[in-house]
Amino acid sequence: MDLIAIVFTVCALAQPNDCQQERLDYLSGGSLRECLVSAQPYIAQWIGEHPKWSVKNYHCEYPHREEKTDARGSARPA
Repeated sequence: MDLIAIVFTVCALAQPNDCQQERLDYLSGGSLRECLVSAQPYIAQWIGEHPKWSVKNYHCEYPHREEKTDARGSARPA
């Protein structure tokens, strides 16, 4: 099983230009493509818990694959 992140953009219903990125990590035995289908219930649950926000788009990724190395050779988030 691999950790997969559902990364989605949400915007405030009262201020549609007020957007931010959220992420949900979960264990999955499937691919990123399968995550796109299985993500929908997780996103629906998030919306239920945050009714003042609207989801604009989402994608799946493996966490920490986007890490970059800084000048000292230490890993840091992108």
